[in-house]
Amino acid sequence: MIPGNEIISSYGLDVKDVTIEPIEQGLINATWQIKNETNHFILQKINHFVFKNPEAIASNLSLIAGYLSKHHPDYLFAAPIKTTGGEEMKFIEGLGYFRLIPFVKNSHTIATVEKPQQAYEAAKKFGEFTRLLSGFPVGKLQNTIPDFHNLSLRYKQFTDALQSGNQSRIQQSRDLIVFLNNHKAIADTYENILQNPSFRLRVTHHDTKISNVLFDEDDKGICVIDLDTVMAGYFISDVGDMMRTYLSPANEEEKDFSKVQVREEYFKSIWDGYMEEMKDELSKEEKEHFIYAGKFMIYMQALRFLTDYLNNDVYYGTKYEGQNFVRAGNQVALLQRLIEKEALLKSMIKAG
Repeated sequence: MIPGNEIISSYGLDVKDVTIEPIEQGLINATWQIKNETNHFILQKINHFVFKNPEAIASNLSLIAGYLSKHHPDYLFAAPIKTTGGEEMKFIEGLGYFRLIPFVKNSHTIATVEKPQQAYEAAKKFGEFTRLLSGFPVGKLQNTIPDFHNLSLRYKQFTDALQSGNQSRIQQSRDLIVFLNNHKAIADTYENILQNPSFRLRVTHHDTKISNVLFDEDDKGICVIDLDTVMAGYFISDVGDMMRTYLSPANEEEKDFSKVQVREEYFKSIWDGYMEEMKDELSKEEKEHFIYAGKFMIYMQALRFLTDYLNNDVYYGTKYEGQNFVRAGNQVALLQRLIEKEALLKSMIKAG
């Protein structure tokens, strides 16, 4: 689909004067570059099947933009541009919700983290985002994806699938099932965190893969992007997702689990970058759960992949038979590597 004049003109642009090029990188929203002689923008169509309440995204970003412009006016926040009618998004019947974002000059994204310094820069930027919003009234944020990182719910969905799922797949997955059940303490710790006043709800990005940071020409972090999942949350969501996606040279699609590793230098870079911004924000108990953050997120993703496999692949798209089974095994392997290296990783940091 090429965006039409009704969308383009709603932002005061003329479709005859702009070039429109699709950007294929995103997995959720459809994205295009919009250029004319003087300006460069990013246009996105919000995936209404994933984000069922786009107005919640618009409200959250508007509130955050207002807070940052007042309290931290020098911070680069890539807030959506309002339409000529003052709307946060443009809704077109039959097409959906669209938003226009200014393009950040001399910036680029990185698809896969390849150097510890990149992990450091990304962790620093996600930490900075949360720190600058430490005074924001987090209760005003709406949940754009309810229960997104609710580990208690994910564990219940897993146990439900054991009762009602595909019996042949359950038999095939028995080793993974035993492992995940044997590590239920990870879910129990999450339950304890929910009741622990030492763990504070903060403005949290919730999707901290490396491609959600803009870098400059010297690979220094500029700002965080793709803010649809910004909600109230715990720091373990952001730190955990960085560990899940930065620590191993192999991603979740790798079938050869011997390639799934935990690289200590990348872990240290995540710690150094995040703590440079958040060391005075996190409580002592939160810092002591830094490594737990990785276990939390990897365990939850393993549960989700295996649950979907047992339920006949109703959520995650698959390109071959058994892909979600492979993904679940991959994440179990990553969790095993993290647990094996936990003592070493603890020795590399000072939780205090």
